[in-house]
Amino acid sequence: MSDEKPAREPIGEDARIDALEARLKAAREREEERNRTTVKATSASEKAGNRALADLLGGVLGGAIVGYTVGWFFDINPWALLVGLFLGIIVAFRNIIRSSSSGPDKGADS
Repeated sequence: MSDEKPAREPIGEDARIDALEARLKAAREREEERNRTTVKATSASEKAGNRALADLLGGVLGGAIVGYTVGWFFDINPWALLVGLFLGIIVAFRNIIRSSSSGPDKGADS
């Protein structure tokens, strides 16, 4: 088996093949650069906005869940749900005002 010659002789180096390989390498590099994900740093205002949104959603959903649960136990469901939502909104606004008045360096630590 080792005495057999290959079906084709190996092709010698050609300038066209070298140019093609260089172009392929350049195209791959451009494609990698284009597909590379850029990590964007979040600013303080973005963090404050996300915090305010989380406070609002948490207050409303938390108040609704607690209000519904209390209403279910005591059979006063529509009124307990409304009171829970109202208290959840009040707590959410209190947290937003508290975090906005504490300044950017303290945040939620106060």
